[in-house]
Amino acid sequence: MEIYKDLNNPQSKEFEQLLNNQLSKIRIEEGKIIDGKINKVTEKFVFLFVEGLKSEPVLDINELKSMGLSEKIKVGETIPVLLEKIEDKNGEVLVSASKAQKIKGWDKLVDAYEKSEPIMGKIVSKCKGGCIVEHIETGSLMFLPGSQISDKPLKDISHLMNEPQKFALIKLDKIRGNACVSRREIISSFKKEDKIKIIEKFKVGDIIKGAEVKGYSTFGCFFNVNGELDVLVHLQEISYSRVNHPDEVFNIGEKHDLKVISVDKEKLQVGCSVKQLSPDPFEHIENYELNKIYKVKVVKIMDFGAFCELEPGLTTLLHSSELSWTKKNITSKKLFKVGDEIDCVITEIDKPKRRVAISHKLAKENPFEIFEKKYPIGTIIEGEVVNKNEYSLFVKIDNLDIDAFLHCNDLTYSNNGEEELSKYKKGDRIKVKVLEIKTSDQKVRVGLRQTQADPFDWFKDKKINQIITVKIISTDNKGLIVKPEGCEMDFQIKKSQIAINSADARPSRFTGGERIDCAIGELDLKKRKVTLSIKLLEEIEKKEALEKYGAEEGSGKNLPFSSLSDDLKKKEKK
Repeated sequence: MEIYKDLNNPQSKEFEQLLNNQLSKIRIEEGKIIDGKINKVTEKFVFLFVEGLKSEPVLDINELKSMGLSEKIKVGETIPVLLEKIEDKNGEVLVSASKAQKIKGWDKLVDAYEKSEPIMGKIVSKCKGGCIVEHIETGSLMFLPGSQISDKPLKDISHLMNEPQKFALIKLDKIRGNACVSRREIISSFKKEDKIKIIEKFKVGDIIKGAEVKGYSTFGCFFNVNGELDVLVHLQEISYSRVNHPDEVFNIGEKHDLKVISVDKEKLQVGCSVKQLSPDPFEHIENYELNKIYKVKVVKIMDFGAFCELEPGLTTLLHSSELSWTKKNITSKKLFKVGDEIDCVITEIDKPKRRVAISHKLAKENPFEIFEKKYPIGTIIEGEVVNKNEYSLFVKIDNLDIDAFLHCNDLTYSNNGEEELSKYKKGDRIKVKVLEIKTSDQKVRVGLRQTQADPFDWFKDKKINQIITVKIISTDNKGLIVKPEGCEMDFQIKKSQIAINSADARPSRFTGGERIDCAIGELDLKKRKVTLSIKLLEEIEKKEALEKYGAEEGSGKNLPFSSLSDDLKKKEKK
């Protein structure tokens, strides 16, 4: 007991020194990775010996198997574990082999990231936005974005699943413990080395034979050279003529010769030109004359026209409006095909803007001018009804490819025009009279009724105030429908023109079929307009009666005009 009372004696100091030496060798801290030696294995658990711990840590044997450590599950093997707690509520030591593996794996990832070294991994599953990659060495899981799988779009990646391959670490989040990798960078790095070797083969001035059109851009066209290199032909290097978009000149899959005009070994780019393979045609554009016919070759067909070649390198647009004299909405694909040689007239040459305009229709005689010479206004010709709408017919004359316009009002003199229109159909042959030709507007108007006798000619020898006899055809609230005797046309006598007195101006006074006299109130042969009036007839007869019987006292009382005697008295007073 005295040894503990006096701590300054030699024995106490020796014991203190031995104890401190032992503690300095073994430092046990929570959160650190320590090595445990297997000293016992059962069916479910593995018991470890760790120097400095008061009890043996226990591991689940399935945890070790899932980590691929089945071969190490035997007495005497050493396994690194993470010391989570020295003593839990049950007095046991808590350790984890999987967490230790992840921490060690993370340290290796950080080291590879800082040194920009690739790591070996395998794609184990797909997820939203990409895939999950497992680090082969440590089993750490990393994210592979879909855009970083390959340098070109892949519809199917089944051939890449569970295959060991290299990945580049492109992002590490040390706080969250997340890692992002890229397979694309590995592929690109290999291709970059190959691309340098390929580009070194080219020099300015080289001619590339049979490069294939691969794709378009607003600034140029991409060509594939022998399946190993993509080169760009800028928009300005496509043609000496103005080009708005590469698809106006090239089609995907076509093959063309190119001239190398630039080689950039830093950017690994090769620039090429198509137009520099031929001399500038605008240097001798003076050889072409305006309003002269030239043979051109169709090289590209578009919805709005066709691109044609006057000579190699000199391409111009034949707009759809210059295709035909008669067809308004025709497309070039209905008339031509690529490779056709057609006649065109040069309508414009703008050397500063490097633009040439051509017309196909001007190379042909205007069919409207031919029509005007052959069928002047007033000519009666036969045609075929080729189209019809709700108010007109279109009649084709001969083989001139001209559809003359025939309005329904020019079909007949007697019936309603729209009713008459219903009698005609496509394919009917009719004789018509040329009424109007407008060559500048490309319009021809014809009439059918003008080929027949005009029933209005019955009024040629008639005059205003002349009395005629008409037959009442029908009555309605608006007035009477009458037909003059000897005339084929019907006319209306308005209600206000039936009688002088408003009380007698009743259409119901007539039943139809009666023959009555009326006077012509208005007549215009040019406008084919006539007005008939019973009221005017009464006024004319009344005036004649006043002039004839006005001097005799009491005369006129027996006349059928109710107001005649009053008018006679007024005349005597005057």
